[in-house]
Amino acid sequence: MATPVAERVQKHRTALCMAGLRPVQIWVPDTGRPNFAAECKRQSSLASQADIADADMLSFMDDALSDLDESAA
Repeated sequence: MATPVAERVQKHRTALCMAGLRPVQIWVPDTGRPNFAAECKRQSSLASQADIADADMLSFMDDALSDLDESAA
């Protein structure tokens, strides 16, 4: 007779714990929600506006990109 699913899962979880691992629950955005795309656009716009307003950051990013271009050549 096959081992019940719950027993196999518990055995697997116990083995992972014995290996020094622990379970972690991660919550992520629900991409299926009707307002997901609009919220992404809103947050992207806010981030873009913040980047444009920060001249020092733009200069830093341009310098970093130049460094990458030079090292790739």
